[in-house]
Amino acid sequence: MRQINFLIIFAMCLALVLFSLENTEPAVIRIVNGVQVQAPIAIELILAMGLGAILAWLFSIWTRLQQQLQSLKAKRQIRSKEEQIEKLEQDVERYKAEVEQLELPALSASKTLSEEVAG
Repeated sequence: MRQINFLIIFAMCLALVLFSLENTEPAVIRIVNGVQVQAPIAIELILAMGLGAILAWLFSIWTRLQQQLQSLKAKRQIRSKEEQIEKLEQDVERYKAEVEQLELPALSASKTLSEEVAG
């Protein structure tokens, strides 16, 4: 994939250089009413492409930051759910132990009753 990206960038830069060599006539760019810049078309194109590249880079940083924040949020939620599951499992074990303690005296009482009836 890196080779493909390199080839695409190389081809774009080569096209920009060839375009720049052919277009050296000055042109006027009106930025705001009353503010204008006069420079060769090639320079203006290079500046526009540079600005576009910087904006694309900033956008990629922004999206990567958002993805990391979402990932951290998901990890926190998973950790919270795991803690809740662990707590519930402990409760189940405690309830099982309580039920076993309650059943044992009842079983011993029923055994003595059945022995008395049989005897």
